[in-house]
Amino acid sequence: MAIRVAHVGTGNVGRLALIELLTNPAFELTGLCVSTPEKVGRDAGELCGVDVITGVKAVNDLDAVLATRPECVVYCAMGDTRLPDAMRDVMRILAAGVNVVGSSPGLLQYPWGVMPEKYIARVEDAAQQGNSSIFVNGVDPGFINDLIPFALAGTCQRIERVRCMEIADYASYDGAEVMSYMGFGRPLDEVPMLLQPGVLTFAWGTAIRQLAAGLGIDVDEITQSIQREPAPEDFDIAVGPVAKGTQAALQFEIRGMLNGRPAIVIEHITRLRPDLRPDWPQPAVGGGSYRVEITGEPSYAVDIVPSSRKGDHNHAAIVGAAGRIVNAIPAVIAAPPGIRTTLDLPLVTGRGLYAPNDLVTT
Repeated sequence: MAIRVAHVGTGNVGRLALIELLTNPAFELTGLCVSTPEKVGRDAGELCGVDVITGVKAVNDLDAVLATRPECVVYCAMGDTRLPDAMRDVMRILAAGVNVVGSSPGLLQYPWGVMPEKYIARVEDAAQQGNSSIFVNGVDPGFINDLIPFALAGTCQRIERVRCMEIADYASYDGAEVMSYMGFGRPLDEVPMLLQPGVLTFAWGTAIRQLAAGLGIDVDEITQSIQREPAPEDFDIAVGPVAKGTQAALQFEIRGMLNGRPAIVIEHITRLRPDLRPDWPQPAVGGGSYRVEITGEPSYAVDIVPSSRKGDHNHAAIVGAAGRIVNAIPAVIAAPPGIRTTLDLPLVTGRGLYAPNDLVTT
């Protein structure tokens, strides 16, 4: 019997997650919640570009969606810029007895040691009230920082350092809100939300703490460094014009320090043109890749290069983020109530997803 699932949010990740819910017979869509007034009343298939009339119309009412009695909600509403609202949403869903998988709120990937205990307790209380569980994940922060390095670490005899990297050209990324949040196309004397004091260590602290927990260590502190590069002239990207002198490339590191040494490092190199800062690390192939490095015995350097029949590296990475949470739905439903992480869930293997090329529809 198909799992009854409702969906919240049809942005970049949400739209692709919705496609999987509509095309995978393991799921039955019961309801759809959106925030954009123009999307209300439209069919779920239309909103995600699938040539299917589902009969499920988008609403702007979370209670109405919960009234459709789903077993799980896929929560993909924006969380970075509306964290309090996103937290309230997921607590409401959990308390109603409905499980959650989501791309946000990102802090719930692994909140311990990052989020104040009183806020964690509120989520746990809601989950206990509803006998429900929540799993939040993505790409980075996400499976590049947990699933992949844990798989490699499990083959080592000794580990000195773990480094996870995203190296990508974001010119084709059409999320204007995220690009502004990161400071792209903004003056260098303006500090964007992502680069405000403490935000990087807050946002990626979840990944650092979860890696540390998996390795059985306690980092002493989490530090960061940032480099920004201006545009050499005016040029255009997917979300609009980038003026000369505004931010066009960004490099940052978040480090989990132990005894004065970086034990865990997460690094991002993000460009809007491939010729910017050639001295920074380059992607393995094309416009973007991820790299996981383990220094130890043995040492590893593994490049992950997302690609897709439907778009470029940015599109492919978002497909991966959507697939990570949707494919985890059965495991999350079966999990004990509470906040669940990659350390808790069984390995999600892609069972039921095999399809020869002539049957591929997404």
